[in-house]
Amino acid sequence: MGGSVRDVHSKPELDGLIKEGSAVILHFWASWCDASKQMDQVFSHLSTDFPHAHFLRVEAEEQPEISEAYSVSAVPYFVFFKDGKTVDTLEGADPTGLANKAAKVAGPITPGDPAAPASLGMAAGPTILETVKEFAKENGSSQVETLSQSGLPDGLKKRLQQLVDSQPVMLFMKGNPEEPKCGFSRKVVEVLKEEKVKFGSFDILKDNEVREGLKKFFNWPTFPQLYCKGELLGGCDIVIAMHESGELKEAFRDHGVLITDANDAKGTEPGGLKGGITESTGLSATLTSRLENLINSSPVMLFMKGKPDEPKCGFSRKVVEIIQEEKVDFKSFDILSDDEVRQGLKVYSNWSSYPQLYIRGELIGGSDILLEMQKSGELKKVLAEKGIVQKESLEERLKKLIMSSPVMLFMKGTPDAPRCGFSSKVVDALRNEGVAFGSFDILTDEEMRQGLKTFSNWPTFPQLYYKGELIGGCDIVMELKNSGDLQSTLSE
Repeated sequence: MGGSVRDVHSKPELDGLIKEGSAVILHFWASWCDASKQMDQVFSHLSTDFPHAHFLRVEAEEQPEISEAYSVSAVPYFVFFKDGKTVDTLEGADPTGLANKAAKVAGPITPGDPAAPASLGMAAGPTILETVKEFAKENGSSQVETLSQSGLPDGLKKRLQQLVDSQPVMLFMKGNPEEPKCGFSRKVVEVLKEEKVKFGSFDILKDNEVREGLKKFFNWPTFPQLYCKGELLGGCDIVIAMHESGELKEAFRDHGVLITDANDAKGTEPGGLKGGITESTGLSATLTSRLENLINSSPVMLFMKGKPDEPKCGFSRKVVEIIQEEKVDFKSFDILSDDEVRQGLKVYSNWSSYPQLYIRGELIGGSDILLEMQKSGELKKVLAEKGIVQKESLEERLKKLIMSSPVMLFMKGTPDAPRCGFSSKVVDALRNEGVAFGSFDILTDEEMRQGLKTFSNWPTFPQLYYKGELIGGCDIVMELKNSGDLQSTLSE
């Protein structure tokens, strides 16, 4: 094996390597994902430290058969094999976790032989040195740097502070002011331009060490983060609130930040920004209009590969699952069915990959960003702020309908125009007894019709309810009427 990373191009090729029984570590990656590229460096150095294991790479979107087989929905993603079986997985950019799991699967080179942590440390940086130190200790090696008590090395702390202090107004964002990589970063850039202040920026997608370090060092888990004279002001929501209330202008003034001409503000774009989208795209007016109409065709709009019930890639499937877990209605567009839209939207949104999710016409991001937002609770917050309400489950709808009237009849047709004899009989019985009742025509809603059968465990219609409890169907209602008990049953 010799300590190198091998690209896999087919499932039979992968299956053959796994069946050999040696330790196999498989990295699913994507060329557009910075986190994949960073983890690939760690992966490569691990292959040197554990040369008796197979270190394999699969480009997730180019090998859908392999990705589907291992339920890959986000990158980077790792699968660990031993003795021909899957023994572990790892999702996300977690160098420490990768090093830990690789050591468990691959083990030391030979019994009593230490791994070579020096190369691993150089590749992965301080974030995994603690783990490497553990490996070295277990294998009798001590060639590892030490970390400070806080969990961040002094060198990283110093670097973070220098970055924060490098400009009077400093923004840590996804992407850069000219090409933001998420809607929240774009919003903060727009606010700063409106405030007419010069600002520096740092793209946290290009440096995972800075990205993770800032979260811990300043105890703020999300991005963007805005600093003024070394002091953290907050993220997108706080910055917008301060801007709208005038507090942001006051904060800049109190810290001695000079207001400049709008054209001097760093990151200003000649065409400006419109709805989170760069105006000057070079696309035809017809295509631009079509894209705008598609984006705004639903409050929550997903451009994906395939359809929600038949996704054509793991990333699209993951985003569909996230939206469904948030219980909101959405529409989708299959970009595989229209190459003009597929290529045009990349230019229009300045976002090179799919899926892409838009809320109220604003690009939120792709699979990785949405997964991160969901885990932090940020996605739920954004949906609420945009006025996107959770849709009711079928069970909730049924319960609400059943309780909408003390006496509630689910029937075919309406009381004035029944569509079956059994429904007509129940309506007549209720009216003859002088009972007021509500009704629902199950012929108008197939989902409700089938759902109610399961919910009530009663397979036919009509169904009569009193105060939320099922009384029965036509036969039972007629028995109650004939015995003189119908009115008393519905008035207890």
